[in-house]
Amino acid sequence: MELKLTRPICFFDLETTGTDVAKDRIVEISVLKVYPNGNKESKTWLVNPEMPIPEPSSAIHGITDEKVANEPTFRELSREIYNMIKDSDLAGYNSNRFDIPLLAEEMLRADVDFDMKNRLAVDVQTVFHLMEKRTLEAAYKFYCDKDLANAHSAEADTTATYEVLKSQLDRYDQLENDIKFLSEFTTRKQTADFAGYIVFNEQGEEMFGFGKHKGKLVEEVLEKEPGYFGWILNADFPLYTKKVLTAIKLRKLNNKLS
Repeated sequence: MELKLTRPICFFDLETTGTDVAKDRIVEISVLKVYPNGNKESKTWLVNPEMPIPEPSSAIHGITDEKVANEPTFRELSREIYNMIKDSDLAGYNSNRFDIPLLAEEMLRADVDFDMKNRLAVDVQTVFHLMEKRTLEAAYKFYCDKDLANAHSAEADTTATYEVLKSQLDRYDQLENDIKFLSEFTTRKQTADFAGYIVFNEQGEEMFGFGKHKGKLVEEVLEKEPGYFGWILNADFPLYTKKVLTAIKLRKLNNKLS
């Protein structure tokens, strides 16, 4: 089953120095862009992370310091990557919890004003886990009856993720071939940022999702305890979380002035 699209969707996968969204860096990114008319284009970049790649990470994806020593940095690639995805929804495997948050951090570090306000996200892993609970290799074998060669290669994982989603649509009648439906289906928790530090309540209001103010409205906390804002901005939180928090603070100030 081919995807029914009203706008392009970019399937993408990252290989990284580690799993800390705030600290780790991309060493490889592959993007498969699928257009509503069925056309596709793909691009894979090796990235110099400007930090040592830990040996355990290299053991997984095979990318070493030597392999990326002469490759461009993410800042140097950021505009090219952004131009490929800027008009598209996004999809990946575990992308809502890892790839999108880390991509956002890299974009913001490169001074690219990346956000998800006007795009949807489909996490193919979540469909799989809700339906079958397997790994990507098992998903590829289960849904496509193929063995995933070169697992943990960003390009191989990206292509496999795209094929798995199409097979999931063929298999499950309850899945609608609609990106908005799939985005809502694969969103486990409504968050204002990616990391879950700021979440939405049932009324769509932002609340803190962690710490001593967990469950409290962000606007109320910032008004009663202004120093909390400064603490978060100076602490080791993801850049996207800080961006969202700043937008809430500015919105509150603008509402007071209007």
